[in-house]
Amino acid sequence: MELIEGVGESSTPLRNSFGGGGGGGGGFSAHDVRVDVYNKLVENGNDEVVYNPEFRHQLDAHFNRLPARYGLDVNMDRVEDVLIHQKLLAEAMLPGRCPVFHVRFLENIMTKADENGDIQQPTKVPSASTASLNAEDEGILPSNNSTSASRNRNSDVDFEPCSKLEDLNLDIRMIAEGTERNNAIENLSMRQEVPYASIHEIIFSTLDKPKLLSQLSALLSDIGLNIREAHVFSTIDGYSLDVFVVDGWESEDTDGLHKALEEAVARSEGTWSGSSPSHSGLEKALAIEPKCGDWEIDRRLLKIGDKIGCGSCGDLCRGVYLGQDVAVKVLKPEHLNEALEAEFAQEVTILREVQHKNVVRFIGACTKFPNLCIVTEYMPGGSLYDFLHKHHNVLGLGHLLEFAIDICKGMEYLHQKNIIHRDLKTANLLMDIDHVVKVADFGVARFQSQGGEMTAETGTYRWMAPEVPYDTMTPLQAALGVRQGLRPSIPENANPRLLDLMQRCWEGVPSSRPSFSEIISELEGILQEVKAASETSKHTTNNVDS
Repeated sequence: MELIEGVGESSTPLRNSFGGGGGGGGGFSAHDVRVDVYNKLVENGNDEVVYNPEFRHQLDAHFNRLPARYGLDVNMDRVEDVLIHQKLLAEAMLPGRCPVFHVRFLENIMTKADENGDIQQPTKVPSASTASLNAEDEGILPSNNSTSASRNRNSDVDFEPCSKLEDLNLDIRMIAEGTERNNAIENLSMRQEVPYASIHEIIFSTLDKPKLLSQLSALLSDIGLNIREAHVFSTIDGYSLDVFVVDGWESEDTDGLHKALEEAVARSEGTWSGSSPSHSGLEKALAIEPKCGDWEIDRRLLKIGDKIGCGSCGDLCRGVYLGQDVAVKVLKPEHLNEALEAEFAQEVTILREVQHKNVVRFIGACTKFPNLCIVTEYMPGGSLYDFLHKHHNVLGLGHLLEFAIDICKGMEYLHQKNIIHRDLKTANLLMDIDHVVKVADFGVARFQSQGGEMTAETGTYRWMAPEVPYDTMTPLQAALGVRQGLRPSIPENANPRLLDLMQRCWEGVPSSRPSFSEIISELEGILQEVKAASETSKHTTNNVDS
C-alpha cells in the first residue's frame, strides 16, 4: 500500500473530460455526476437506457467500482463515453478476453515547426470523418478479434488538445541540450513534411496489476504513438480502465490502428494474465510458518489513534501497543482483493526478516479478517519528503550527505538479504527523533530469486530506476523521456565528485550503475572532504577575527 504523494502517479493532472474540452462536470460530486449522466442519456433517447429498467442500478454500480475522480472527468457533452467504459470493463471480466480495447479518431490538428524545429501550438483541421459517440454503433472488440468494425462516423467531436503536455517522446534533441539522436531527427523531418497530426483515443481495460501503465505506454510507444494525455483508473475489484489520447498514427483510419494494436498485444501474449480477484491471496502467502518470534498482534491490545496518512487502499495511523508508540498501516476492508492481500502478506514476510538501524523496525501484524494491519515503530520525524518539501527545510551539503549515507546503508543491508525494495523515494524514507533516516514501506518489495529475476515488476513512475527528477512534467512524461535518454542539466557549482557519482547512478544500463556499498564509500569520502573544508574555513575565520 502506497501513501498518496502529490499528483497521482499514473495520471495527468485532473481535467474536465476524457481527451476533450467543453462541458465537463468538474464541479460535481460523483453522486451528482451519475444522476446527470443518467438524465442526459435519457434526454438523448439512448435505447440502452430508455428500454432497460435495470440501467439506473447498473450505472450506480459502475460509478461505485471506480474512484471519485472518475466522476470529475466525465464530459457531460459526451456522456455516451460512460457506456463505452461500462462495456469495456464487462468484456475484461470474461475469461480469455484481456486486454480489451476501444479505438476512435478524434480530430486532426495543424502542426508547424519553427526555425528551431520546435512544434508550435496545434490548430484544429476539419476532418472528413470523425468518431461516433454511440457505444451501440461502435461495439467493443477484444484484442484477439481479427475483425474490426469501422469507427469513422459523421458526428463532430469537441476535442481540446492539452497545451501543457508536449509530445511524450519529448524529442530529446529539444530537451537534452547538446544531445542529438538520429531517430529524433528523422521524426522531425517526417513532421515537417506532414502539416497535420491525427489525434486518436485508445481505451484499455484488463486485470489490474503492478506496472500495468508502464506496459501499456510501452505498447503504444512501440507502434509509434505519442501519449498526449493519460487518465488511469483502478476499480475496487481489481480491474483497470486506462484512457489514452495519442498522436503518431498518420491518418484518420481506425481499422489500421486497431489491427496494429492487436498485433502488438499478440506479440506480448502471456504478459497480460493475472489471477482473478478473490480473497485467497493472504492465506496462500502466509501459509509458511514464521521463522522467528511471535509477530501476530493481539488486536485487543492495539489502540489505534489519529490518522497521519492515507492511501488508495488504507490509512496510516498513530497508535499504542503494549505501552509503545507505534505506526499502524490499516487496510480498508472494502478494498481487499487478492492482489492487495498478496502485497500485504509480502510486506509482512519481508519485514519480519529484517533488522537494521536504517530500516524501520517491524513490531507485528494482524492477519485476521477484516482487521488486517501492519505495526511498526513510530517515526516522529515523519517522511523525508515532508521534511524537505512541506516544511521547506534547506540543508547544507553535510547534512544531505549524512541522510544519503543512512539511506544507502539501509538499502545495502536489504540487498545483502536479497530484498529488492523497488519503490525507493523520499515518501518511503522516515526519520526518527534524532533525524536518522530509515527505509520503510515494503508493500511492493520482493525477494530476488536465485535466477536473478523478480517475481513481479512495479514501483512509482517518477522514481523508477534510473531515478531522474522532473518537477515540470507529469510522471508519465518523465518516465517516457528517461526511457529515451533524457537527463537533467548538470549544476555548475555542485561538488564535482558528487556530480560524477550522480551521473553514474542514472546510467541507462543497470550493470553500469554503482552498488550501494560503492556509493556509501564514495559518499563517506565526500563527507570527510566537506567536513575538512568546513573546519579549515572556521580556522581561517578565527585567525582573521583574532
